[in-house]
Amino acid sequence: MDWNVYLSGEIHTDWREKIKEGTEKLGLPIIYTSAVTDHDSSDAAGDHLGKEDNNFWRDHKSSKINSIRTKTLIEKCDVAVVRFGDKFKQWNAAFDAGCCAALGKPYITLHDEEIIHPLKEVDAAALAWAKTPDQVVETLQYVINA
Repeated sequence: MDWNVYLSGEIHTDWREKIKEGTEKLGLPIIYTSAVTDHDSSDAAGDHLGKEDNNFWRDHKSSKINSIRTKTLIEKCDVAVVRFGDKFKQWNAAFDAGCCAALGKPYITLHDEEIIHPLKEVDAAALAWAKTPDQVVETLQYVINA
């Protein structure tokens, strides 16, 4: 069986690549999916529906287009990894974690100790908290091969 792992969260570091490389080295049968990780493309997702003079409506249209992808991929995943960085507020990642919780999808949070307090509710619903991509890889290896 191939596992479908959805990678959610911050887009400014290489955490996704580290997880993929680690699981590939172990030969784990994983198919990865993710939200759009190119910031400009994500912001422009709804531009084809017409120009907006007000940024609220541009963001509104683009977020709805992006949610078609996100909602579908989260519903189809076996497990999600939700990464929170320390430089930006990842409201989208918190929303994805909430969707996982509501759908009964298991998820692993990935973040540093410095942001434990603001993520206490998100972590409370997670089935694991990892501090490094290597810990995520080890968790996936155990879950898949145990």
